[in-house]
Amino acid sequence: MPAYAQDETPRPGRRRRREDDGPLPDERPTDVLPAIQEAPLARRPGAAPSSPPQGSEEEYNEIFGDDAYDDYDEYDDYEDYEDYEEYDDEDRAEPERIEDERPERQGPPPKKRKKKRALGWIAALTVLVLLAGGAYYGFTEIFGYDDYEGTGESDVLVQVEKGDSTSAIGNRLQAAGVVASGKAFVKAGEDNTAVSRLQQGYYVMKTKMSGASAVEKMIAPASKVGQVEIRPYTQFHDITQPDGKVTPGVYTLLSKASCADLNGTSTCVPVEELRKTIENADLVKLGVPAWAIEPATKAEHKDRRLEGLIAPGIYDIKPGWTAEELLTYVVKTSADRILNAGLSEQSKGEGKTPYETLVIASIIEREAVKADFGKISRVIYNRIDEKMRLEMDSTINYVLDRPTLLTKPEEREKAGAYNTYKSVGLTPTPIAVPSAEAIQAALKPTAGEWLFFVKCEKNGLSCFTVTNDEHNKAKLDAQRRGVY
Repeated sequence: MPAYAQDETPRPGRRRRREDDGPLPDERPTDVLPAIQEAPLARRPGAAPSSPPQGSEEEYNEIFGDDAYDDYDEYDDYEDYEDYEEYDDEDRAEPERIEDERPERQGPPPKKRKKKRALGWIAALTVLVLLAGGAYYGFTEIFGYDDYEGTGESDVLVQVEKGDSTSAIGNRLQAAGVVASGKAFVKAGEDNTAVSRLQQGYYVMKTKMSGASAVEKMIAPASKVGQVEIRPYTQFHDITQPDGKVTPGVYTLLSKASCADLNGTSTCVPVEELRKTIENADLVKLGVPAWAIEPATKAEHKDRRLEGLIAPGIYDIKPGWTAEELLTYVVKTSADRILNAGLSEQSKGEGKTPYETLVIASIIEREAVKADFGKISRVIYNRIDEKMRLEMDSTINYVLDRPTLLTKPEEREKAGAYNTYKSVGLTPTPIAVPSAEAIQAALKPTAGEWLFFVKCEKNGLSCFTVTNDEHNKAKLDAQRRGVY
């Protein structure tokens, strides 16, 4: 039996040789590949499947399943072969191409490859970012950063803005010549929690400080200058308390806030200089709201023309400002805050101008605790409507530079524009710094018919009545209980 005929069992992808097929080709191997016996022969993508091994097609399908060739569908994603270069060697014949008999794919092309490519780009970019960050970190750790030595030389003022990060503060210090680099300040403050709590405002620092020295000086309370808080109830002039203590007014507070010692020179703006500036300044240039300019000029004393137009809150005064620069900053900031509190040319008390509403708000602030603001406002409106005198002790005490106290008969007999026991209507100007709550009460008083009130509780609350008889009874009751 010929060697090639020893096994005539049909195999997948092979047919029996017939005698008329001609002589056998030279089968001497040039490169022997080991045969894999465990799996059926694979077919070229797009070629017809091989013949079933040893049996009918039905038996083959029963063993391997109807979808035996489905696993080869993944080869469909390979691109065409036309982009490959052809052989140019004349001594080698171009291999015969086998026509691709695959049916034309319907619908959009597969997206597997694109998705993999996108993920690859993302991974590559991530690696690049990590490498860049690592390189920067390594650079700063290896080569360090610029830093001065010592505690510094001359004084310099540095401003910290609201919301500044530690890095931003470091950059400001570097720009001012305090530290050699922002990094020096950031590194020195990494383990100091006080650095992260630095507030906006002005700080007296020194030039050419080490990062550690800059951190130590900046967190010291004495380095922060120029900040002042103006509270509701405050007036421009100082108030003398019954025990003789003096409560500073707006003038004193602003003057003190202007003070700093820079290289041996004081930056304080004296109270007297602030007074003269208000007396002679152009209120428009200072930033006074348009609706307040004309009535403010009618103040009994010119140095009180801005009474009530300074809003409560915190102000950052820059040491070194002139009196006019300082007042312009405070007045313009106040104008914004008053507007935010709800008072404007379009929003004012019923039947009142914005300035009159501000006057009412200032009286409310001096006469009552916050819980009674709305009712006090209603009493003021009702008395004005009834053409009654307000008879408020706070207005007399304003002229006397005293806190709100009961006035004496002789004090109530003195004539004056602020004596509401003698004059009908509102005072010429506000008498204090009104809070946003007092402004809201002046804009929208509580509904009621009250015409009288008297403090009847130790916590400051008042009792409100409609008639004078009811008012007198409330006063007697408060006196018996030691309140009035």
